[in-house]
Amino acid sequence: MISISPTVGPEGTRLEITGENLDGATAVLFGATPASFKQISHRKIVALVPHKVSTSMITVETPRGSSSSRFPFIVYNDPRIPEEVSYKAGYVNAAPRPANFNSARLWGIAIADTRVPAHKAAQVEIAWTRLSCRINDKDFVLNDDLGHVNGGLYIRHPWFGGNDYHEPMPSSYNEAEHATVIRVGERADRIWHFWSPSPRATLPVGTLEGCAAKARVKISPGALLQVGFDYWRNPTVGYGSGGNNQEAGTSNWYFPSSEWQEAEFSDIGGPQF
Repeated sequence: MISISPTVGPEGTRLEITGENLDGATAVLFGATPASFKQISHRKIVALVPHKVSTSMITVETPRGSSSSRFPFIVYNDPRIPEEVSYKAGYVNAAPRPANFNSARLWGIAIADTRVPAHKAAQVEIAWTRLSCRINDKDFVLNDDLGHVNGGLYIRHPWFGGNDYHEPMPSSYNEAEHATVIRVGERADRIWHFWSPSPRATLPVGTLEGCAAKARVKISPGALLQVGFDYWRNPTVGYGSGGNNQEAGTSNWYFPSSEWQEAEFSDIGGPQF
């Protein structure tokens, strides 16, 4: 028998599992879904609640057998986030970066919340985006883009259905705010996926601790936004099969405000175990 803490939370929650003889654990399952986990001791495991799971019993499998929780972990995601959204909470990818990846690119996604009456007027303004990385204990700015982004409109139902299929992303420019404006409410059926307009950056040589993506944004009622970044094999490799890129993770969602916000995500420190 195992105990879990906390007992309620969103996808990506850091969960502590305690019990006896947990050493050598081979899997942590939420129902039938495997989770990323780390063995702390023979009595303690830390796991991350997987994406797209519902309320589930938790089972730890070891060479001696399996043990399950006495009650389920209750998955409770922020009700402000539409149901079809794939990642309802921020997370750091538990898979380690491949050693031969030497490039990175910032990205963000914005959508309209069709449950909001005024969602057709929803928009996001982006004043700047910035990607920096910590290498050999020093911070390096790789991209610092003012006022402009590139991007495309991707299928929303199902989430990013069609893989890389997308339409050009329309935008305008707010001269007074020096910001790109994307009117997400005009195509509420699409994910407005944007990324840095400057060339994909090369990581400086050295020991990489991680990177941080930031974007200064203003989000109107009826819109919401996430930021993250990907590691790429090199600055010029194309998108496609063969493991050319790996998502580092993504931020929590950012919600409407009359003020400018700095949306940010970082994998410095690695998965939050």
